[in-house]
Amino acid sequence: MRSLCVSLLLLQLCGTSFCQFPRPCANSEGLRTKECCPVWQGDGSACGALSGRGFCAEVLVSEEPHGPQYPHSGIDDRERWPLAFYNRTCQCAGNYGGFNCGECRFGYWGSNCAEYRETMRRNILTVSAAEQQKFISYLNLAKNTINRDYVIATGTRAEMGENGENPMFSDINTYDLFVWMHYYVSRDAFLGGPGNVWRDIDFAHESAAFLPWHRVYLLHWENEIRKLTGDFNFSIPYWDWRDAQSCEVCTDALMGGRSSSNPNLISPASIFSSWKVICTQPEEYNSREAMCNTTGEGPLLRNPGNHDLNRVPRLPTTADVDFTVSIPEYETGDMDRFANRSFRNVIEGFASPVTGIAVPGQSTMHNALHVFMNGSMSSVQGSANDPIFLLHHTFIDSIFERWLRTHQPLRSNYPRANAPIGHNDGYYMVPFLPLYRNGDYFLSTKALGYEYAYLLDPGQRFVQEFLTPYLEQAQQIWQWLLGAGILGAAIASIIAVLVVVARRKWKHSQRRKRASSYGERQPLLQSSSEEGSSSYQTTL
Repeated sequence: MRSLCVSLLLLQLCGTSFCQFPRPCANSEGLRTKECCPVWQGDGSACGALSGRGFCAEVLVSEEPHGPQYPHSGIDDRERWPLAFYNRTCQCAGNYGGFNCGECRFGYWGSNCAEYRETMRRNILTVSAAEQQKFISYLNLAKNTINRDYVIATGTRAEMGENGENPMFSDINTYDLFVWMHYYVSRDAFLGGPGNVWRDIDFAHESAAFLPWHRVYLLHWENEIRKLTGDFNFSIPYWDWRDAQSCEVCTDALMGGRSSSNPNLISPASIFSSWKVICTQPEEYNSREAMCNTTGEGPLLRNPGNHDLNRVPRLPTTADVDFTVSIPEYETGDMDRFANRSFRNVIEGFASPVTGIAVPGQSTMHNALHVFMNGSMSSVQGSANDPIFLLHHTFIDSIFERWLRTHQPLRSNYPRANAPIGHNDGYYMVPFLPLYRNGDYFLSTKALGYEYAYLLDPGQRFVQEFLTPYLEQAQQIWQWLLGAGILGAAIASIIAVLVVVARRKWKHSQRRKRASSYGERQPLLQSSSEEGSSSYQTTL
């Protein structure tokens, strides 16, 4: 009983909550008053003010100029976020967080958010089979559970009425909440009338905020899973795709193999074959001047390797990653997809990981993986439908972390002005509530409560990536043997065998890395790929 109470207390206090739109604010009253300062149930006051957790305050948005890529003003709800919806929100004190300051900010735990704790993100291919299956079960649970804290907008602010008399919000499951967020932040701007849109706009891609925005996105997703499952040790695993020649995670034991009856579909032996996607039809939304909603739009599509080889001749190599990390400048030039020798532009995939120069007609690094998957993941707005998105972006985040640790940049290295709209240092990330500035996440994971196993020193890395899974198995065997009454000699022998196996696996992985070729890969099956602004295959 005591354990249950502790778990419930942690569930209330430890998850960091932020997103669009908090349920208490998604109504006519919230829209009319333009205030989102919900009550914290812990003391019955708005933003937990009586307990000193936070207070309701005016939103002060940055007035620094943005670049010329978006020449309009006052036509899109995401401009000067979040003022189209709310101009007063909770401002949390100290380590408190959440839309009502009732929770903790990243990395902090406990009733007073005073305990700093670091979790470990590990390689999906080296964790135990039990850990792999747990991750998959959590994904499926999220896909089938309505989120308790947030809803999505199904219309523009103008459609909801001047005084909020027509609120347009909808329930959504926890997984699709994040799919919708990725759609919303990258969708085209409606200029008025069916099909009249501005495509050169994206608040999370093609400029400086690409890495900080996705860092916050992953942290939020991680914490929503912890709240949903009660597993507060959960961390998103990553797929280390360096030097891969195929989709190593595309198996029925992991993210789903290829269907034998249709190469574009997931094998029916995988739970992901039953998933329905949302927000994958941008041209239809544009033609109707309508927002994506929660309507399912068909099965998850994926056909890895059967992509346009002229755009992506091979997957990124270790050499590509090392060169990218070596680039000293975070942003250069106009800070968009045409930037040369920009770390952000190279890792995002609009510039060469060999020269650092922008490459027309090519997709490299981050973009290359999206194009390679040749399905739902290959369109920006709908890419998060494929759960491989999480494994991929977690590894991209780890490369960002390598760059931060290598160069130790000052906050001033992040652009304060003249980046494309939404990407300046002081711009609040769309569509997060509470509010987070881009520049605040231009910092190491050490300040955010997580670490990557492969970034540890060799001894620590051996324990985390290879020994830990076997020790987990050893613990299970230990408990079984104790229950069976078998004594120490047998226990010690089994543990010793597990350690030896782990060491051999470690040495094999090191030999594989040393033997990796950095040249061109063998040609893969080719098919035509549609180009457009909603694709990671954007023509430069």
